[in-house]
Amino acid sequence: MQGGHGGRFRPILITVFLTSALTFVLLRWDLVLREPGPSPEPSPALAEASPARQPSLSSEEEVNIRVYNQVSPGVVNITTTVVEYDFFLQPIAEQGTGSGAVLDKQGHVVTNFHVVDQARSLEVALPDQTKYRARLVGADKDNDLAVIRLVDAPPDRLHPVVLGDSTTLKVGQKVLAIGNPFRLQNTLTVGVVSSLGRQIRTESGLIEDVIQTDAAINPGSSGGPLLNASGELIGINTSIIGRGNIGIGFAVPADTVKRVVSDLINEGRLVRPWLGFDGYSITEDLASALELPVMKGVLVARVVNGGSFDRAGIRGANRIAILYNERILIGGDIITRVDGRQVASKEELRAIINKRRPGDTVRLTISRAGSILEKDMVLVEQPSSGWRF
Repeated sequence: MQGGHGGRFRPILITVFLTSALTFVLLRWDLVLREPGPSPEPSPALAEASPARQPSLSSEEEVNIRVYNQVSPGVVNITTTVVEYDFFLQPIAEQGTGSGAVLDKQGHVVTNFHVVDQARSLEVALPDQTKYRARLVGADKDNDLAVIRLVDAPPDRLHPVVLGDSTTLKVGQKVLAIGNPFRLQNTLTVGVVSSLGRQIRTESGLIEDVIQTDAAINPGSSGGPLLNASGELIGINTSIIGRGNIGIGFAVPADTVKRVVSDLINEGRLVRPWLGFDGYSITEDLASALELPVMKGVLVARVVNGGSFDRAGIRGANRIAILYNERILIGGDIITRVDGRQVASKEELRAIINKRRPGDTVRLTISRAGSILEKDMVLVEQPSSGWRF
């Protein structure tokens, strides 16, 4: 019995012995792993990444940085104070902001007309955070441009922005905008020329040959420069479509800026041609109702003595028609083209003429009593006061 019983327990004892031995080996191995030893060598990848290093700049990034460093010292922040009146006719001072570009060491700054319109006071902050009072030198509402001048600003703090050539721009060309959107001074955005020769309607009227860009322009950016890759000003940012940036912004071209700021600084006003007329923009409905010989153009109603139209022999109305319970002056010449370019409205006609200078000669295509005539017209200067037609 005992021998048989011992035989049954022998496998059990062997199993217990082997289990204990294995457990002892595992425990010893765990202790060995826990013992401190030399730190492992870092992998080559970690060793290379540990120092903080700036990656190499692309050529495009280098252009952005160079242009920003070159031009941003000449871009200013303009704060305007406008007096409004509440329901009880009590005056309330309200502030607005915009941007501008320094033109010269005398402290002249170009900006938008709508930035400084009706401002009672002007304060200009330079990028170095110094602030100066400014006064209005002159404004051109039609092109939404104005020139202000800093009072007592040291010339060594002023960094003029170079004016470039906007006539050679190409769609797709890289452009950069610097401004102060939402009071965030000296903000850079980058884009391309999206289109050229646009017409835009602003609160001031119709502006011709405007540059369209997708460089971000936001409230407060108005009046800031649009730049080419050489850091030259090729436009003044003036407006956007909608309330915020959606990639459709507009800038007044540099060649318009040059012409306007020169007159504003030297004359205090824009020296512009004067047509001296009033009339109607021809629509299809008007052409059909009056049985006009053309479907587009400008119907001349009145001609002012001494104006460009008067001196060129352009004729006004000779009779009156009643249309939609309104008196319409008819029978005058219809202006259809200027220098071969079709004219569709009074605003478009004035916008084309406003690009010329007094003394320039333009060729008019007119419809008179069913006949087509060509007339050369010498532009005369608009009087400083009085007629605006």
